[in-house]
Parts: sequence; C-alpha cells; structure tokens
Amino acid sequence: MRTRGISRVALVTFLSLAPLFSQTVLDDLRSRYAHEPDPVRKAKLLPRLGDAEFAGIQKQIDGGNMDDALTAVREYRDQAQSCLTALDAKESDPEKHSSGYKQLQISLRESIRRIDFIMANLTGDDQEPFRILRNDLEQLDQHVIKELFPRQPANQSGTGKPKN
Repeated sequence: MRTRGISRVALVTFLSLAPLFSQTVLDDLRSRYAHEPDPVRKAKLLPRLGDAEFAGIQKQIDGGNMDDALTAVREYRDQAQSCLTALDAKESDPEKHSSGYKQLQISLRESIRRIDFIMANLTGDDQEPFRILRNDLEQLDQHVIKELFPRQPANQSGTGKPKN
C-alpha cells in the first residue's frame, strides 16, 4: 500500500515538472546553438532544436497564444537562415562536402511539414502569417537542395514541364 502512495506522488511530481524539463531542454539547445562557432555542428543541432521549438509552438497555439507561436517560428526561420549563411561561407563545394547541409535540409523539411499541420487547424486569417513563414522556409529549403544537387538538368522548354 505504501508503495502505491509513493509512486502516485512521484508520478504527480514528474507530471508537474515535465513542462519545466522540456523548457530546460529547449533553453539548453538554444544556448548550445547560439554559442556553437562551427556552422556544421550548428546545423547538426538544428533538427533537435527544431523539434523542441515546434513542441513549444504547438503548446502556445493550443493555449491560444498565436503571437508567441509566430515569434518562435520567426526565431526558427532566422536560425535556419543564419545557419545556411554560415555553411555557404564555409563550404565552397556542398555537393562533395554535404555535412551540415543535409541536417539543415532535414530540419527545414520537417518544419515545413509541421507548419502545414498547424495551418490545417487554423482559420484563414490566422493562417496567413504562418504561410509567409512557411514560404520563407521553403525558399531556404530550395537553396539547400540547389547547393546539394547543383547539376540538376535545366528545364529547356520554359513551360515548367520537363521535355520528353
């Protein structure tokens, strides 16, 4: 009987502290990202940081706090942009030395998917700022793909469709 009481207390304590742990993890990842001088290691941190940030963003949306959620998505976009800028400055041939670019691309794709999910549950007016941020992330993603795969055949027809 006593064991059950202790386990219930432990469970209640854990559940009440779980949000603090997730915020602590997010704060730790943000700090590590901000203080990391190497762009490749920064890019490798970005998928985990994005996971933690979007978990927080979803909680903010669920709580009706759209302004803070948008601020967090903007912060993620800015982190991804600065990471890409640093990778571009460091690496002259991303096709051969793709470390960092791959992780950034994975994080961008996942974030775009998450924003699509968020927008599906919002009204039209609430969707618009998220759509703008999604487009920014899509442009970053396209840039990364062009860096990773620069030798893609050019579309010669000008119609948007590949020639047969």
